[in-house]
Amino acid sequence: MEYTPVRRAVFPVAGLGTRFLPATKDVPKEMMPLVDRPLIHHGVDEAVASGCTEIIFVTGQGKESIRRYFDPSHELVSLLRERGKGELAEVVENIHGLAKFHYAFQEKPLGLGHAVLCAEEFCKDEYFGLLLPDDVMIAHPTVLSQLEAVRKKYNSSVLCVEKVAESEVSRYGVVDAEEVEPGIYRVKGLVEKPKREDAPSNLAIMGRYLLSPAIFSHLKNLKRGAGGEYQLTDAISSLLGEEPVYAALYEGKRLDCGVKEGWIKATVVKALDDPELREIVLAAVRESGLI
Repeated sequence: MEYTPVRRAVFPVAGLGTRFLPATKDVPKEMMPLVDRPLIHHGVDEAVASGCTEIIFVTGQGKESIRRYFDPSHELVSLLRERGKGELAEVVENIHGLAKFHYAFQEKPLGLGHAVLCAEEFCKDEYFGLLLPDDVMIAHPTVLSQLEAVRKKYNSSVLCVEKVAESEVSRYGVVDAEEVEPGIYRVKGLVEKPKREDAPSNLAIMGRYLLSPAIFSHLKNLKRGAGGEYQLTDAISSLLGEEPVYAALYEGKRLDCGVKEGWIKATVVKALDDPELREIVLAAVRESGLI
């Protein structure tokens, strides 16, 4: 397939967010604030900064607020301007202009593989990005851009990987891979959440992918895998029989917002990175007597 830059990014956002109940009983996890914007907005910012012009949300029941957030807010913008808050009005107005937004519906959360398949109508003819919003990446260039550089060189799907402790491998999809240049690997196989003794390496797949449209034919033939769900890693394993897949060690920092302790840590890290908020956070900690 002739190289063309990736312009579409898929976000699976149909999950139930059970780790954050009861907060997520009414508010989707993806809409929980990370400092000054919802969690999902951080991922969209990365996709846009990486050159994507179209965003596909794979949504489910109770996720209407995601669509409302990225839809135009004409009344709110007008009200803010009437009250002399033009700068804030521009911030709100610019949200809808970040990209062209599409929505696919996943009736039941049946796994990441099933979620990706739900986006087929938008991505069936070209490579696309897949971003899991639980992972907020701080990187320059963006992690998706780093993967794109590898895809351009090797003309293949690319997985984002990180070296994790052996005790952590059972939390992730793990690749069996051969290093072809520093930090770049040709994938030979994948295992979803292996036992420590069965893991082929400590290279764990993180929440960024660039995928060939050929993945959809393999997703359609999936059987339920680990956890009774349709696993994307199983489809990528099948794809290996048709075309090469590479993995890249990303450069940057990953903030895992999929669990409460990670979300709290991410909030502190992002706040400390903001010059206006840094002193507020440090002062609050000092005043608490904890340090």
